[in-house]
Amino acid sequence: MALCVNSVSGPPPKVVPDITRKSASFHPSVWGDKFLAFSTSDVKTDADHKVEERLQVLKQEAKKMLTAEDRTQRELISLVDDIQRLGLSYHFEAEIDIILQEINASFHEYYGSTNDDNLHEFTLSFRLLRQQGHNVSSDVFYKFKDSNGKFKESLVKDVRGMLSLFEATHFRVHGENILEDALEFTTTHLSLYLNSNIDNPLIGLVGRSLKYPLRKSLNRLVARHYISVYHKLDWHNQVLLDLAKCNFNLVQKLHQVELGEITRWWKDLDFANKLPFARDRVVECYFWITGVYFEPQYASARTFVTKVITLTSTVDDIYDAYGTVEELDQFTDAIEKWDVRTIDQLPEYMRHCYQALLDVFSEAEEEMVKEGRPTYGFGYAKEAFKRLTRAYLHEAKWCEIQYFPTLEEYMSVTLVTAGYKMLSVTSFVLMGNVATREAFEWITKEPLIERAASVINRLHDDIVGHEFEMQRPNIPTAVDIFMKQYGVSKETTYDALQKRVINAWKDMNQECLYPTAAAMALLTRVVNFACVINLLYDGDDGYTHSSARTKDMITSILLDPVPV
Repeated sequence: MALCVNSVSGPPPKVVPDITRKSASFHPSVWGDKFLAFSTSDVKTDADHKVEERLQVLKQEAKKMLTAEDRTQRELISLVDDIQRLGLSYHFEAEIDIILQEINASFHEYYGSTNDDNLHEFTLSFRLLRQQGHNVSSDVFYKFKDSNGKFKESLVKDVRGMLSLFEATHFRVHGENILEDALEFTTTHLSLYLNSNIDNPLIGLVGRSLKYPLRKSLNRLVARHYISVYHKLDWHNQVLLDLAKCNFNLVQKLHQVELGEITRWWKDLDFANKLPFARDRVVECYFWITGVYFEPQYASARTFVTKVITLTSTVDDIYDAYGTVEELDQFTDAIEKWDVRTIDQLPEYMRHCYQALLDVFSEAEEEMVKEGRPTYGFGYAKEAFKRLTRAYLHEAKWCEIQYFPTLEEYMSVTLVTAGYKMLSVTSFVLMGNVATREAFEWITKEPLIERAASVINRLHDDIVGHEFEMQRPNIPTAVDIFMKQYGVSKETTYDALQKRVINAWKDMNQECLYPTAAAMALLTRVVNFACVINLLYDGDDGYTHSSARTKDMITSILLDPVPV
């Protein structure tokens, strides 16, 4: 550091040492201003109106199919499955609920006969019921085992049935050994089928399911893929296919306008210049939140939570990749007070983020007041954010002294810094009447489903990211701690942590069976957060390193329309 020589006599000037900061090499945004143009394209054209009119006509035709009295149970469950895979179920929630309630009432009687061996129909019904929250017993699957306790080899020829059984196993809860056996059986044989290069339209469904089973997938990506293969399947319904194409493209246009407006907000903040050390991932954050709720009725919630998660990413980088412990103490104190009058106590670079955070919450809250809607959810969300930053500070202090925690210490802090405790609460804020005060009280008490989602997030992140984290000063990951604490290899550690992830999914499945502690619409958001992580952290950190696989996924659902 060069010093100016002062010719005036007196004591020498105080030397202020350079601040040594951590650093991280994050690539810049791969999107630039690509989505900015959509912020001004919210005026509907005549073509848009025609598509919307056609959508309404097709919806009525589909509704007639679901309510027709002459439909068999086999036809109805196939319709429901197709409607869900095509991304259309939010249009027909009441009709689907009635159908599944009726199937649930007669499930054991209908499928109890040993003469009924339709594997596909049986397992599809089971999955749809479990997915809807109906606690049907998995013991019914024993009918598909032989006298030696093994699944019958004759089932292997029924590829569609095997695929349905595979999907059903991902709704298992603790102690369901029959579904554990079914998972191993179907995975083995479907993998062999996939590698046989059989010229069959089912091959595409098998390949996708083995990698991304429906329970752990995002609705929009499932719909995009299913639309592309549906016409090849011999049971496809042209009305549903046409409806799915119209719906996908209309929802995509809505998302584009939302993302365009969010991009303009982000560009106006100018964080790329003001906080260049932070990840510029506003598009990836929007993609993340469309995975939590894509439906048009959640537009306000989607915009609010996208802004919150984008700022959370920046706050995370302030704590993790740039700020000194002294600065972070000040930042944590300011967030604890949640008062713009504290902004002067912060370094310049922190002020930009702090002001933006307060503005996002206050603007959304003011809009709720204008609409005459209750605003108590914001209080819960702010408290969750304060707790998050306290945990961030805890991590920063560990890093400062190079502290190596036990696994129990580590998880107690990093299940909070994973962010999902805060995001789960925040995702409820603009969901409407379903998010009651009781629901906020419930989610803030760390129910099992929310803890399970946090475990999935934390361990997925650590498993794929610990090599990258070793390249810069950071606290150890769960992988490093487990290896040292138990004296085992990296491979053994991966297996042990993956088992914890598997058990967390079982916990979430259990929490989604009736009677549930909260409305299914709320539980679905928590599950969907885990699904996003399952996708983004598949083999690598697809959020931090978003220029390849993540970019392709975003392009497929936010840029490229479905060919009509």
